[in-house]
This record gives sequence, structure tokens and C-alpha cells, in this order.
Amino acid sequence: MIFNDLAEFVLGAPDVPESALDFTATLLVDTLGVTAGSVRLDAARIARDHAVRFHAAGTPAEAATLLFDGRKASIPGAAFAAATQTDNLDAHDGFNPTKGHIGCAVVPALCALAEREPALSASDALAALAISYEVAARAGLSLHGTVSDYHTSGAWNALGVAALGARLRNLDANRLRQALGIAEYHGPRSQMMREIANPTMLHDGSGMGAFTGLTAVLLAEEGFVGAPAITVESEDVAERWSDLGQRWTVEQNYIKPYPICRWAHGAIDALGRLMEDHGIAAHDVSAIDVNTFAEAAELFPGMPKTTSQAQYSLAFALAALLVHGKIGPDQVTGMALSDPGIEAVVGKIRASEDPRHSARFPEGRWSDVTVHLSDGRTLSSGDVNAKGGPEAPLPRDAVKAKFLEMASSLGRDRAAAIWDMRDRLTDPGSRFADLLQLLHARPDT
Repeated sequence: MIFNDLAEFVLGAPDVPESALDFTATLLVDTLGVTAGSVRLDAARIARDHAVRFHAAGTPAEAATLLFDGRKASIPGAAFAAATQTDNLDAHDGFNPTKGHIGCAVVPALCALAEREPALSASDALAALAISYEVAARAGLSLHGTVSDYHTSGAWNALGVAALGARLRNLDANRLRQALGIAEYHGPRSQMMREIANPTMLHDGSGMGAFTGLTAVLLAEEGFVGAPAITVESEDVAERWSDLGQRWTVEQNYIKPYPICRWAHGAIDALGRLMEDHGIAAHDVSAIDVNTFAEAAELFPGMPKTTSQAQYSLAFALAALLVHGKIGPDQVTGMALSDPGIEAVVGKIRASEDPRHSARFPEGRWSDVTVHLSDGRTLSSGDVNAKGGPEAPLPRDAVKAKFLEMASSLGRDRAAAIWDMRDRLTDPGSRFADLLQLLHARPDT
């Protein structure tokens, strides 16, 4: 029976490879950088205020601290706030085959749960986090393989959150089963392409995924009964779970270099390569043609009015790169949304589907870019796959540089201390609480 193997994996002592634990530590800290970088977004402020007002804990013993805020909410409320905050700056990790994201839900859930477990070792926290990535990945593959709609990540990363919570709160196998069933039943089966067509603060549904997953755990803990999770227990998905504990998909997650929808990254990298090789700038360009896969061709067209639209726009991302030479949080927020230089370039960009790129999705995020210059020359990138995944991982220095930029509002010393915890998390005797104490206060600036 599939569930018996899953229960043994989630609640037992699986042999997590050192390489998986090490990369899990990187994914954890990278995600926290995005959480810090998104702290001043309107969506983040609204989510945190909402959690404090409407998802308060009944007692101090049942409360968790909102990340980079300092106020308290219930455990599910704190996870909801941090996951929504993280999800609204599209720079967090993802897993290509699921067409979605895991860390932005399970990392906030871990931080909310671990506050009630001050003796939790860092190595045990990493193992629990790695396990949650494995469950979420297979739940995502199972859902996408058995339904017609393309659902947001919250629909399935809720099961990874439920597995994480069941392990950390020492639930038995029956209560784990109920938690998974509740999480799946109430998971937000929202349609991703609706958000692509009309980008909003909903993003990828991971705020509700985190909330639903932890609520499911706490209900199951009290004896609430849920229907069995069909994305776990149906024979139709048995193959998806057959390699659990043997293949560690957590090591195949990508780390994003830019706070832009992953679908645009192949085109961004292609244009970046042409800029580096030929020294071109915005004033040199008369037109840009992008060939990409079908989903990327549907990203938001024109000049965005909101940061949500900017993060789901291929044309805006390319224009921002061409004008500013980089794409960071400052290029998708504030004055960047009304930058006349970016707007002038956006009007010169045409994106079209190419069947050969569509055929390689979701395993890859391929595009090619042709730049037409004002002097009559034409530059072509050739086919480019997005970097940051296992086929072209970001160097450690690049991950660190991204983290420090994202977390710059925390102040240099605090940001550096959080980054330094990445290595300490794998040391014997290190406590997860040592990291948590760096995460709760508001930013310095």
C-alpha cells in the first residue's frame, strides 16, 4: 500500500543523503532571503496584518512570530503570512516537473512550527524540510498527471506542509493520513493560467497552501477525520511514489537568479548573453523577437501597472534588463513600473510560441532571442535554457550575492549572519532556534 510506505518515510528515519541536506540548507536560506526582500510589498503588509487581526492564537503557547515583523499570530496564520509574502516576490525556488514551487510554503511552515520546539536540532529540521519537499513534489506530479486543469502550487504543496507538520508534531500514521486527506481536500485548486492572464496578489496560491497544510495537521492532531488523499493513495498515481526515499528530488530544485516568473528566464538569459557578448544597450535596439514555449508567450504583455504584473511579464523583464543591466527587487517595484526608458523598449518586443520550445516544457524553460539593431545588424542567441537548475546550477557566490541583495533591508550584519547559518545548519549540535532568532525582528531600515 502506497500510504504505508509514505508513512514510514515521513514519520520514520529515512536516510537523507548529505548532499540533499546540504542543498536543502541552501534552499532554506535562499527562500528566507526572498521573504526578507518582499517584506515591504503591499501584499506582504496586508497578509501580515490580516494574520494578526483574524488568525490570532488562542494562547501564547499556540502562537508563532511573523517573520521579519515581530508580531504574533496562530501557527497557520504566521505561515500564511510568510508564505504569501514570499510568493509575492517571484524569486523563490521551484521544481520544473511540477511547474511550481515548494519552498515558499514549506519554509514558512517550518519556521512557524519550530518556534514551539526550541530544542529542535538544525539537522532534524533540515531532514524534515527535505522530506516535505519530496512529498510535495510527488503530490504535484500526481495532481498534474490526473486532472485537466493546471493548478497553482498551493493545491499540492499543502501536502508537503502537512507531512512536515505531522513529523514535527509527532503524529502517528493514522493522523498523518487524515492530515494529508484534509490538506488535499481543502487545498486551493486554483487555475494557474487565470493568474497568468490577470496577475494579482494571489500569485501561486502558496499562502493558502501553507495555511491549509498546517490547519490540516492541527485538526488531525485533535482527531478530525479527512478523506484519503487520492493524489497519494490512488493506484493511478502509484508510480509517482514508487521511488520515495530513493530519488531525492529536492536536489533538482532550481534557484532563481531574478524575481521574475521562471517562464521568462530562458529569454532573459538569452538576451543577457547577447548583451555580454556584443555590448549592446537599449539605445542600440530597434526590435526584439522572442521565440518561447506556449505558456511563456502568454505572460503579461505591455507595460505593467503593478509589481504582480511586472513579475509575470516577459517583455518587461527583458526591457528592464536592457535598460538597467540587472533584474532585482528594485526593477519590479516602485518607480520602475513607470520608467519611460523601460516602456520604450517594451513596445519593441514581440513574443511568439515556437513548438520546439513547447515540446521541452516543463522539463526545460527554453527560448531564443533575436535582437534587431538600429544599424541594421541582427544578433541571434540560439536556444537557451534557464539557468539555476541542476543542468546549470548557480555558483555558491551567485546564490550568496542574490541573498544579500534580497535581504539588504535587514542591514549588512544581520543579513550576513543569516547567510552564515547556511553552513552551521549542517553542523552536529546546531539548533534551529539559532536561525529563528535572526528572523523575527522587523528590518533595520
